[in-house]
Amino acid sequence: MPRLSWNEITARAALFADEWAGETYEKGEAQTFWTQFLEVFGIDRRRAGGYFEYAVKLAGRKHGFIDMFLPGKLLVEQKSAGRDLTAAQGQALGYLDGIPDHDLPLAVVACDFGSFQFLDLDTREVRSFPLSDLPHHVRMFGFLVEEQIRVVDEASPVNRDAAERMARLHQALYHSGYVGHRLELLLVRLVFCHFADDARIFEPKSFENYLRHRTSPDGSDVGPRIAKLFEVLNTPESERSNTLDDDLKAFPYINGGLFAETTSMPDFNAGMRHQVLLTTTPDWSKVSPAIFGSMFQGVMDDEARHDVGAHYTSEENILRVIKPLFLDDLYAEFDAIPDNRARAANLAKFHDKLAGLGFITACGCGNFLVVGYRQMRALDLEILLRIQQLSGDTARTMFFTEEHLSVRLSSFHGIELEEWPAQIAATALHLVEHQANQAMELALGDAPDPLPLDKIRSIQVGNALRVDWGEVVEPSEHLYIMGNPPFLGHATRSLEQAQELRDVWRRKDIGRLDYVTGWYAKSLELFARLGYAGEFAFVSTNSIAQGEPVPALFGPVFAAGWRVKFAHRTFAWTSEAPGAAAVHCSVIGFDRAQKKRARLFDYSGNVKGEPVELPVVGQLNGYLVDGPNALVEQRRTPLAPQLPPMVFGNMARDDGNLLIEAEDYDEVAADPVAAKYIRPFVGARQLIHNEPRWCLWLVDLDPSDIARSSVLRRRLDAVRQFRAASTAESTRQMAETPHLFGQRSQPDTPYVCVPRHASETRRFFPTALFDANVICGDANFKADDPDGLAFAVISSSAFISWQRTIGGRLESRLRFSSTLTWNTFPLPVLRDAQRDAVIAGGRAVLAARALHPHRSLADHYNPLAMAPELLKAHRELDAAVDKAFGLRGSVSDDDRLKALFASYAKLKTANELAMPPKTPRRRKVPTATS
Repeated sequence: MPRLSWNEITARAALFADEWAGETYEKGEAQTFWTQFLEVFGIDRRRAGGYFEYAVKLAGRKHGFIDMFLPGKLLVEQKSAGRDLTAAQGQALGYLDGIPDHDLPLAVVACDFGSFQFLDLDTREVRSFPLSDLPHHVRMFGFLVEEQIRVVDEASPVNRDAAERMARLHQALYHSGYVGHRLELLLVRLVFCHFADDARIFEPKSFENYLRHRTSPDGSDVGPRIAKLFEVLNTPESERSNTLDDDLKAFPYINGGLFAETTSMPDFNAGMRHQVLLTTTPDWSKVSPAIFGSMFQGVMDDEARHDVGAHYTSEENILRVIKPLFLDDLYAEFDAIPDNRARAANLAKFHDKLAGLGFITACGCGNFLVVGYRQMRALDLEILLRIQQLSGDTARTMFFTEEHLSVRLSSFHGIELEEWPAQIAATALHLVEHQANQAMELALGDAPDPLPLDKIRSIQVGNALRVDWGEVVEPSEHLYIMGNPPFLGHATRSLEQAQELRDVWRRKDIGRLDYVTGWYAKSLELFARLGYAGEFAFVSTNSIAQGEPVPALFGPVFAAGWRVKFAHRTFAWTSEAPGAAAVHCSVIGFDRAQKKRARLFDYSGNVKGEPVELPVVGQLNGYLVDGPNALVEQRRTPLAPQLPPMVFGNMARDDGNLLIEAEDYDEVAADPVAAKYIRPFVGARQLIHNEPRWCLWLVDLDPSDIARSSVLRRRLDAVRQFRAASTAESTRQMAETPHLFGQRSQPDTPYVCVPRHASETRRFFPTALFDANVICGDANFKADDPDGLAFAVISSSAFISWQRTIGGRLESRLRFSSTLTWNTFPLPVLRDAQRDAVIAGGRAVLAARALHPHRSLADHYNPLAMAPELLKAHRELDAAVDKAFGLRGSVSDDDRLKALFASYAKLKTANELAMPPKTPRRRKVPTATS
């Protein structure tokens, strides 16, 4: 139903103010006063659900009565002329505790007929004005006719209430045997009807009244009645029967394909009818179309149904993509249009530019499409308002049809694997378009007619990695590709998905590339093949910017001329489901504007916090670091010449027979012959948690000792049998030497021992120095370290910064790698004084640990309880290591990473220059005999 234009509302307000001037009595006229006040805005109080003398329960058993209440919008406290309005407003605020969350008003007004005191409950701003000035303040009450586009909280009470009611209806239908596609379609249609009821696509509450008053209490005719309504909604008015029921005749023609399919209806009973009626209770006009996807996933997913919003892309996270991808740029360009004679023409030109933009997304249930379209329509409206203001007649009504819009649904494209989410996305787009048209009508006086709906043709059902994107999008002057593709790491992708990656990347070896990288490959291919201008950005598993996958992904991207335009470093993509783990992800956007400043958002050590934008001086590399565009690949030897090689510890391959657990130690030690060969053994848990463990180290075994020791005979025979039964030839060969570890790398000097994995919460990488008599297990790495240089380097903040950035992860834990993080660590060539300072820093760390000898590494490096002495020692160590990289004073991790990448580029270049040139193979000259 069309809303009044603002010039009409202003004129009505002037008449209202004249009619009520001089009124002083509260009780006699208050209800008439506020009924007519709402009519100024074209609102029928009864139809809008407004109440007089609305009872609310206060503290204890007391009740209060609100003079006029429009749930969800306005609370009024009316007084006689001359009364204290501030005190009246305080009285009104006391009523809020007795109002359900979903009915809380947006504003509180205290009034004495002659004056208004208006309190905005969002901003807490108070404004006062006399009745005679009401025509100048009508826009203050724009929320009554939903002028304001409010940011919707996905977890708001209205959204949650609506979703929970739909979930209960789903359960009732599902358990009646009504399942599958027809259930899904019915729920989508019901949601549309609820929204249409409350957002004035239908006459207000006509759908609810049809269900409530035209169906039997026992529910027996609900199915046929709903089926008939859906048939009417799919039939143009001109083609309807002349004898059609008047209640049905009042419903408009919807089209859009939503009601085209004919399906069987469920057999309702009284309880199921009651559940349908309960779904009409929320104000669906307040339910954001952006959460429809989450709502239906929560409803339809058997495991997640009980908890709404467990699996979806929140609006907050969507804005982390689309704001730096295109919204911020467009608003900056809009704001930069100079205020001169050509301003109107420049605004019109900018408005026309929006029509040349195209958008395509990994669709899902349409969250990206809905939010992106809504934000672009809001910008479109701002431009039109500015043009109207420049015309000098702000009361002038502007007339629009769809052809006059620069931002159209046909510019927004999606690809979705399944039909059901695609249907949700199309429905949500219809609804958000209606909201945008309502906002335009309120602001400009007119908007395109929302009905009948056009069929959404820009969402294609299919596998996004198999579909030709060029056939999905329409030609555009500038294309934006965005979305939140499936979160599947390389270890969880299926064989079919791995083949899809090989096909889109056009290479056999896809290594550890995550499934999401397929969307990067498709974007590169589309831009290259069709020559489009544009940009792309995806929410991605954060592992794509860590470790081995970085060169495999960013190498082709950079080679094609793209650069990182913006990035959100690792943050938690959380789920509201109880016990659900947070997914750690990042957002990365690309463009080809090499000279523009990149943007970097960091989470300051709190992955669940708000992002902080960091200054970027140079460029963002594939590790999301402001530094040289280096792609760090695995090396077989250390890049830094002063670092020793790092290898795995000793592997027993003994079925536990050469290892001695704590409960077996006394038995083995009681054998005087076997006791000679007992050595401390350090596996991963022993290193981190200081748990005792030993082994039999028999490299110097006297063969005669076997005959003199039953412990040795029994254990070595068990090792021999275990190895002989192995299916691996290499292990069977080891059966001939059962007294020796299967693989040995034990040094004869002090060595540094490094765990394969470490908690991501620790400030420093936990490591230790051991003498040669302590045997290092293969769950750790080790390197000869007689002077402690390697220990000091690994213990520094510089190394753990490199490890976090370059290294891979096991779940979220840091994964140490000799080839990727150690051999690539770019320690500059140290002068003697620098080397001595670094070693001294490492010894200071060991000395600080020695103050508490019974503490394990886990205790020492508990992020909540590090000893002050140990922190001080690490600061001394960091100062020495940072100085070697040219850093002084207060140094941040970003400072270190910039210096690390600069050093890496320098060392790699020097290393390549020092390598002898490859000798080309000489071609074999064929001989007569060959």
